[in-house]
Amino acid sequence: MKTKVAFICVHNSCRSQMAEAIGKLYGNDVFESYSAGTETKPQINQDAVRIIKDLYNIDMNETQKSKLLSDIPEVDIVVTMGCNVQCPFLPSKHREDWGLEDPSGKSDDEFIKTAKTIEEKVKELARRIENNEIKLE
Repeated sequence: MKTKVAFICVHNSCRSQMAEAIGKLYGNDVFESYSAGTETKPQINQDAVRIIKDLYNIDMNETQKSKLLSDIPEVDIVVTMGCNVQCPFLPSKHREDWGLEDPSGKSDDEFIKTAKTIEEKVKELARRIENNEIKLE
């Protein structure tokens, strides 16, 4: 059975959504990607949608929506996006924080930088799961 990874932050509209999309693209052989938050937005951040479409040809408006923690299945790994104290809690066997700044309201360059950082971290996470570097027992 594939490892389940949840990318979470408060609103589930930007960073965690980008991570879910990039996770599905680069981690799919190793883990299932989910994203969620403690609150939802009516729609995913449209700058994030545009940048992910430009960079990876994925239309998040088609494939994803803003979800609550209770909307996703039980997961093995929780990755918080960098919301410090307000980070939602979800039970898991492994938890880590990626400490990403929210690019919302910032330039395209900030969104691209965030997406590229997420891509690197997703590939690294997939490698660590594959090599059993993360203990899920």
